[in-house]
Amino acid sequence: MIKRLFDILFALFWLTLLAVPLLIIMIVLKCTGEHKVWFLQERVGQHGKRFKVFKFVTMVSNAEHVGNKDITLRNDPRVLPVGKVLRKAKLNEVPQIINILIGNMSVVGWRPLMPKSFNYYSSEIQEKIVNMKPGLTGVGSIVFRDEESITERANKPPADVYREDIAPYKGRLELWYQDNQTFILDTKIVLLTALAVLKPGSRLHEKWLAGMPPRPESLG
Repeated sequence: MIKRLFDILFALFWLTLLAVPLLIIMIVLKCTGEHKVWFLQERVGQHGKRFKVFKFVTMVSNAEHVGNKDITLRNDPRVLPVGKVLRKAKLNEVPQIINILIGNMSVVGWRPLMPKSFNYYSSEIQEKIVNMKPGLTGVGSIVFRDEESITERANKPPADVYREDIAPYKGRLELWYQDNQTFILDTKIVLLTALAVLKPGSRLHEKWLAGMPPRPESLG
């Protein structure tokens, strides 16, 4: 109940505060690129229920069906010029505040994935992870702030990197969050998310989130 109240207050506060900047972004998107503002994408949510997340358009139409499909690389040619700016600052995810108000997402939780990406998790992780609502941010989002650099450094296809290296560790992080979730932990994650946007290379989370699963050597 407290978590839901926090979600509602958080969403209303930021939608009010960011009303003008969001309106400007909407106008710019409408006048450039695909001339579209919203991108609704199917994701897996609580109890495995599918829902649509709100995002700003940052890629060409049908991007999820071409190139690396559900995996975005650094300097991905499918990303539009304005989209590059929005994605770098994570502004493309801000519309998911609407999902928080609707109630199919929380401020903090596991990041909702497209069905194909969700299947990269083991069946054990899949069964447990859906016990909570997905979030706008979470431990996995902070640790994998620059996920593209990991797939770029690897000497194997991006899909294999995600399935074999990223997904197993991200899944353990999300389950660790579920086992340790408190209001204080949520507050730390929100603050660390803001820091990650301002300073992508920061690893303060390793000190603030004591006890989380250690990072595998394969991820650098």
